[in-house]
Amino acid sequence: MAQKVNDLPGGPAVNQLNFAPPVTKIAEEQHWLHWFMMAICAVIFVIVFGVMFYSILKHRKSVGHKSQELAEPIWVELGWTIVPLLIVIGMALPATKVLVAQKDTTNADLTIKATGMQWKWGYDYIKGEGEGIGFLSTLDNSHRVMSDSGKLTPTDDYLLKVDNPMVVPVGKKVRIITTANDVIHAWMVPAFGVKQDAIPGFVRDTWFRAEKTGDFYGQCAELCGKEHAYMPIHVKVVTAEEYTAWVAEQKKAMAAKADDPSKVWALTDLVKRGESVYAANCAACHQANGKGAGPIKALDGSALVVDADKGKIINVLLNGQNNGAMPAWKQLSDTELAAVMTYTKNSWSNKTDQIIQPAEVQAARK
Repeated sequence: MAQKVNDLPGGPAVNQLNFAPPVTKIAEEQHWLHWFMMAICAVIFVIVFGVMFYSILKHRKSVGHKSQELAEPIWVELGWTIVPLLIVIGMALPATKVLVAQKDTTNADLTIKATGMQWKWGYDYIKGEGEGIGFLSTLDNSHRVMSDSGKLTPTDDYLLKVDNPMVVPVGKKVRIITTANDVIHAWMVPAFGVKQDAIPGFVRDTWFRAEKTGDFYGQCAELCGKEHAYMPIHVKVVTAEEYTAWVAEQKKAMAAKADDPSKVWALTDLVKRGESVYAANCAACHQANGKGAGPIKALDGSALVVDADKGKIINVLLNGQNNGAMPAWKQLSDTELAAVMTYTKNSWSNKTDQIIQPAEVQAARK
């Protein structure tokens, strides 16, 4: 049954046939280039096919036209060599100018590393105001449940809503450094005119400068696995004052969350903490019931999970497994890793009463 939705400002429009409205100079230039190239191609199409059909109809044998051999003048040869060359140059010059501008990531006001992983984005603010802030951005769980159940509720931001959007100030040059933990992803926001591959083991970069505030949406633009469609991008562009307030709020929250890795936790407290970590980072693949799906291994009853040798499961979470099929989770804190491992060891049919303390994870990192 069709659902009634409206255009999403900063995101896709209903029955959209053109590019997203641009909010950066680069995106505006890309739009201009698109129509400029389209106009040139349309003119060439009309001229070439016009001459071709005129010649076919005017000089066909059925109207008495007789073929003849003509000496080909040199000016014709020069014409069909020089004119296409000039057209190609006329198209290449503005395109090259835009391409060079796209690659100029120098003198950025803010640098953010975007790490693609199945199936979420990790954002680390590594230079500029907000340096030190880092978080994961995942599809809002209500949208995942809606999609998995097939019971859709009309919503303009379907599969685009995230729990933690990237926040940037308006009018500032933002450099995005991309990489990936597992497979190739791509960071793309159409309104910014930006698309950059995120490749495991490599670092790429791009940039944008948003000219107006608002919420802007994109998606991973490289097929990256079964939940590729569950990997949206949400960038919130705010005023300088709002950004400063957001930075202060984030740092305050980070300080409040900071855990002492030497703290000794009780089993029940660590399991409770691990439940939320599991829901945010693990349930997408291993399922909420720990049964896994398809090639994704079950955690419920897993020999690795219930093994008394804690070092085995710690090693898997820190270093990954099966060539990235199970990604490394070093970006989580020692406490978060200890909590989620303790949770899996004491949930579903796994009743081991085993506990992994943050200090054990910290020691394994070294």
